[in-house]
Amino acid sequence: MSILRAEQLQKTFATGSAARSGVAAVRGIDLEIDAGQFVAITGASGSGKSTLLHMLGGITRPTAGRVLLEGIDLAGLDDDALAVVRRRRIGFVFQRYNLLPELSLVENVALPLVLDGVADLRCRDAAAAALAAVGMEHRASHRPDELSGGEQQRGAIARALVTRPAIVLADEPTGALDSDNSRRVVELLAELVAERGQTVVLVTHDAGVAAGASRTIRISDGLVASDSARSAAVPVPTR
Repeated sequence: MSILRAEQLQKTFATGSAARSGVAAVRGIDLEIDAGQFVAITGASGSGKSTLLHMLGGITRPTAGRVLLEGIDLAGLDDDALAVVRRRRIGFVFQRYNLLPELSLVENVALPLVLDGVADLRCRDAAAAALAAVGMEHRASHRPDELSGGEQQRGAIARALVTRPAIVLADEPTGALDSDNSRRVVELLAELVAERGQTVVLVTHDAGVAAGASRTIRISDGLVASDSARSAAVPVPTR
């Protein structure tokens, strides 16, 4: 069943030059992502892959086309309604973790629920369960500067899972990690798909990371250049 669909998605950025109307980062992409899929979006730097991911997650509004998440047209929502959908139904993971240094790991993981007005005890219980899902419950009381890069990224994945989102979107989640931690993070994402039915879409420039997904979409010059699926993900090689 399709959980996310893009229809003729386009994004043009203004250049600030009167001689040019703008730069087309995404030039008309159609795609569907089914529930429980692990999808890697790849492409060279500047190909439009991160812009595409940000539009799929409602961070960037498209110039044309639309994104449907669970049947909801994200482009048709006002800013407040879109923020609620992002907070409740989309889990984001970024390259630099974005953990707040003054909070413990469990407090960081609970933050999306706190911002949504969930009761403190429920926040703590849900955060503890999310940390257990990524094997980080033993580090719950530690602050980010007491954790390795790989541990911080696992904590960031737990934060993305805490609301039980429809989809997790990860933008270069291994970009700041060494090869061993990169492998562990991709294996963790694959486990979440296989064992919990979580839908995951990640952007990466690394073919080894993309090999951990079961479907790879390659973007070139703002268009889908290829879209291939495998019956099972292959082991992630070390660099």
